Amino acid sequence: MTPPRIRVAAYVIRQRAVPELLVFDHVGMPEAGTQIPAGGVQPGEELEEAVLREVAEETGLLTATARAARLIAVEDRPHPHTAQPRRTSFFSLQAPADAPGAWEHRVHGEGDDAGLTFACRFLPLPLKEPLADGQDAWLGRVDPRWGTGR
Repeated sequence: MTPPRIRVAAYVIRQRAVPELLVFDHVGMPEAGTQIPAGGVQPGEELEEAVLREVAEETGLLTATARAARLIAVEDRPHPHTAQPRRTSFFSLQAPADAPGAWEHRVHGEGDDAGLTFACRFLPLPLKEPLADGQDAWLGRVDPRWGTGR
């Protein structure tokens, strides 16, 4: 049996008049859908370190301005396209209220997304539309009012 790929995902919440979730879209790749920061854990890396690194790599939001709040859920679900096993740990993080509302970020790092440009923005919660790959499934564990019923 193939061991699962170990991943992390980040619900980065900005508290404003209404709470907002950090999401992004791939510039020029609308088929990828709206997503949250997520990606693989490097060998020897702690999960909390990995989630902060993924947020910084994919959005440019520095770890100094976001902090890991807590582990929300661990999900064992195969990749939707390859069916390869994967285990994703979802974390809740807080972003400062004065974080920008929208920006573009060129992805750095060594992953598959390196060099891509992401259009980042905060969306009000609860979400009106689902996220790609069911990434919104655990929002109700951050706050029951944000649950999506999936």
